[in-house]
Amino acid sequence: MEDLITIAKLAKPRGLRGEIVGDLLTDFPERFDDLKRVSIVYPNGEIVEGEIEKFWFQKGRIVLKFANFDTIEAAETLRNCEICVPESDAVELEADEFFDWELEGCAVETVEGAKLGTVKEVMRTGGTEVLVVAGETKEYLIPFAETICVEVDIENKLIKVDAPEGLLDF
Repeated sequence: MEDLITIAKLAKPRGLRGEIVGDLLTDFPERFDDLKRVSIVYPNGEIVEGEIEKFWFQKGRIVLKFANFDTIEAAETLRNCEICVPESDAVELEADEFFDWELEGCAVETVEGAKLGTVKEVMRTGGTEVLVVAGETKEYLIPFAETICVEVDIENKLIKVDAPEGLLDF
């Protein structure tokens, strides 16, 4: 089966007609415009196909209404589910852009070859994203900027950093 990428995480029912509010996990919310069928992944790992009847954005979140989920009780069964699409449906990125899930799990080392750890998450700060790198004894916060992350090799899951003096010394 093809790998899935998560584009939203459902949080709580809204209203009485089966609508549910979710947190967007995509930088491309416009992708919902042409999206009808999605995979709904339950917390226990079960995957079912869902059909989006309608959606809208509200206060930075998405409200979804799925076919055959017509009551608040039905919507409640979707709490904490992830909305996913096949990896092949991922939005095309520029050559120097990456999905968070591509960066997570990458080994991080300095240009000199010193191993720092593994990318645990990508933190969004409103400006430059920050890689949270779990080392053996501490976490590093490394700005995901071209001048610092000088080599990003997604295929081999490796990021090389040329850290300015003091960045790794906290």
